Amino acid sequence: MLALLHPTCAKADAVGDWSRIANTVVITKAGTLPPASMIDFAYVHAAIYDAVNAIDGRYSVFSVAPSTPTAGASPEAATAAAAYTMLLALYPAQQTYLDSVYDMYVGNLPAGFARDRGVAVGTEVAGLFIDARQGDGRNADVPYVFGSGPGVYQATPGAPPVPITPLFPWIAQMKPFTLQSPSQFRAEGPLNFTSAQWAEDFNEVKAFGAANSSVRTSDQTTIGWFYVENPGAQVNRNIHDIAAAHGLSIADSARFFAQTYVSIADSLIACWDSKYCYNFWRPVTAIRNADSDGNPVTEADFSWSPLAPTPPHPEYPAAHGCVTAALARSLEDFFGDPQLNVTLTSTSVPGMSLAASTFARPQDMISEIIDARVYAGFHYRTSGVHGTVIGKKVAHWVAQNYFLPVK
Repeated sequence: MLALLHPTCAKADAVGDWSRIANTVVITKAGTLPPASMIDFAYVHAAIYDAVNAIDGRYSVFSVAPSTPTAGASPEAATAAAAYTMLLALYPAQQTYLDSVYDMYVGNLPAGFARDRGVAVGTEVAGLFIDARQGDGRNADVPYVFGSGPGVYQATPGAPPVPITPLFPWIAQMKPFTLQSPSQFRAEGPLNFTSAQWAEDFNEVKAFGAANSSVRTSDQTTIGWFYVENPGAQVNRNIHDIAAAHGLSIADSARFFAQTYVSIADSLIACWDSKYCYNFWRPVTAIRNADSDGNPVTEADFSWSPLAPTPPHPEYPAAHGCVTAALARSLEDFFGDPQLNVTLTSTSVPGMSLAASTFARPQDMISEIIDARVYAGFHYRTSGVHGTVIGKKVAHWVAQNYFLPVK
């Protein structure tokens, strides 16, 4: 159920504070596009987790452990130092802003041994994590050459010029945070053009995803617009708000953010592996060129356009399906409740400053994102389904192998 919300003030813990600061650095100031922005949040929150957990000690080490003694250290100071150190390494051009925010934040903590020891722990952990991720492929120069012909991804109307389009082929090859390889959960592949399911998927998005659709209802249009917001900003705000709603301790908050963002990051790496493996065409290309697919049930519409501009990367599988399913499964696993009530918000619904959609359970988020990408004209239904399979598998893998209670 969608509603109009107004921003409210809520006291956030240090982890939430620094997640918002990271959002300012990564998205607002640096302008990093998704999905790279969401992967960068995983770097930040993994460092925060290992720093705070080194002090708390209830859960397994994710990547690195400090040699600095942790007894009596302030977890708030450790959070700030870990986040600051990681963000500065990722975005050195933002040093002036980061120095100002960090100095003010740490300066507001009680002076003394606890603060100093927390800063030492957070700084060391982030430095160790940075060293461990050296050469992991972030921002690597991975060339891409556009192909041609039926089924092959092409630049879509409204896409940024090359080399921004297609977005981040390096993500398909970068070292995952937890997976054995980017291809560990590779999708099974897009539909064959001769299949009845291809014709069904094609005709559904053609009818329901068109900018001037006569069959899409107003509610469906709202759902389509709901997920058009910059995913990096939308996901960051919603993870922050979910954590705040549950009143997590700083240690549990560090674990929640890290487990969720690492799951999302690895689901995106897996998703990009599949995208650049199959290199499949978007609906706007397929519909305008349907006379080349060899299926008599699909008809071309040379003037067809989607509800919103198509994201500039290959179609299969749906990235938002990977992300939303990873988030949903992470919520189920972290809180141990498949019936968890969840509210998500969006700033991209026309006429609503902050729209909200409430779900009776995380699984309903997954069902809606599949529909939403069809209604937006971005994806075929099968691509949405296969994307959510990746997200669920990755999040389950993370929950089964990382961030575990110490026995």
